[in-house]
Amino acid sequence: MKIEQIYTGCLAQGAYFIQSKGEAVVIDPLREVGPYLEKAQKESVKIKYVFETHFHADFVSGHLDLSSKSGAPIVYGPNAVTGFDAIIAEDGQIFEVGDIKIKVLHTPGHTMESTCFLLFDENGKENALFSGDTLFIGDVGRPDLAQKSDITMDDLAGFLYDSLRNKIMTLPDDVTVYPAHGAGSACGKNMSKETTDSLGNQKATNYALRADMTKEEFIKEVTDGLAPPPNYFPQNVMMNKQGYESFDEVMARGAQALSPIAFEAAANETGAIMLDTRNPQVFAKGFVPNSINIGLNGQFAPWVGALIPDLKQEILLITEEGQEEETITRLARVGYDNSIGYLKGGIDAWKNAGNELDTIESISPEELSERMKKDPEMHVIDVRKPGEYISEHVENVPNFPLDFINENFAEINKANTYTIHCAGGYRSMIAASILKSRGIDVVDVNGGFAAIKSSEKFTLTDYVCPSTIK
Repeated sequence: MKIEQIYTGCLAQGAYFIQSKGEAVVIDPLREVGPYLEKAQKESVKIKYVFETHFHADFVSGHLDLSSKSGAPIVYGPNAVTGFDAIIAEDGQIFEVGDIKIKVLHTPGHTMESTCFLLFDENGKENALFSGDTLFIGDVGRPDLAQKSDITMDDLAGFLYDSLRNKIMTLPDDVTVYPAHGAGSACGKNMSKETTDSLGNQKATNYALRADMTKEEFIKEVTDGLAPPPNYFPQNVMMNKQGYESFDEVMARGAQALSPIAFEAAANETGAIMLDTRNPQVFAKGFVPNSINIGLNGQFAPWVGALIPDLKQEILLITEEGQEEETITRLARVGYDNSIGYLKGGIDAWKNAGNELDTIESISPEELSERMKKDPEMHVIDVRKPGEYISEHVENVPNFPLDFINENFAEINKANTYTIHCAGGYRSMIAASILKSRGIDVVDVNGGFAAIKSSEKFTLTDYVCPSTIK
């Protein structure tokens, strides 16, 4: 028996490849399924099943393509209703894979179809729990994503309490927990950076598994402090539930190399968003006017999902040379299937063709300090998340979270210049590029709040600034 966790950092997502005696299963695969098929060929094993723990909201799973290419049926737990052929397993049903067995544990709460898969090793011993979004390391799945007219968030939290106590906490302490996500995912609020743990340690350290916790206490704690989910979550759920276009077709459409003339024509004719995925500070020094920067080397896919509301939006790409395929892949992972081409030769080709470049001024914290002394009324905004801001921020600087920049844009006065910072510079350049594309003058603070704090030139506070954006 061999268990392999295939972890994707930009999504904080864990898929699993499990094999025994020439047979294998894949749990919660990513959209691009080539690596699983290659692994099966290399290991000389046949993929027997594709297991899904639930209808994922934060990414588009690869279950359909993997099933189509491997011949393996897709397996969901009870309550799942799909727009494609799948095995809807019963609670307690056993699936045999080589010398091991995998038992279905229906664990509603995060969603009503949420299911964990309990692995029994060759000796019949309970060995591993693939817990999906039911149980994370340090946290549990948020219960607000599958609300309906007849099922409230509190109802789901109550179901989750029962599932944890009746199906999971009764398992042996030495069972290894393999969750679907780790720190950085929006599917929970307190996830650890660790991606596996023993169930016994989780019973001792995870706030949601306290033995003396009442259901009422659990519901209150698990629902407290939940940030609104990203806008793309419901759309990803529907794609996972009803089906989607083949990943191969998505790649073929996006991988069209466009000359600067063709790129500009496509932008003018289609209304596509021009998405520049280069490093933020490289972007600032020269970019195609009206393009948006979301750097590929950060939390790229989640930020695309949070900031581009419509998954059907056509997208034109500007990347570092050689990163085109990776960019299209990462977009497809969260359901953005309408990349329609990329700028061949990148920004150098655009510049060499004699086209205009735009820039964003980027200043040091020291320069920011000098400017604030000269102009106490200058417009500085902090685009970090509210929790980060409340913990510590520059005195009298208001919070304007990047997550909700589209919804809160009406607060921006187009007559002003805004100086923007986040924690380290990644998010502030995203915000600056969005505002710049809408005709707002912006300045970026290089290094963000970390550099601001290190400079020791600012008064910091945890007092929430009552000022509105001006």
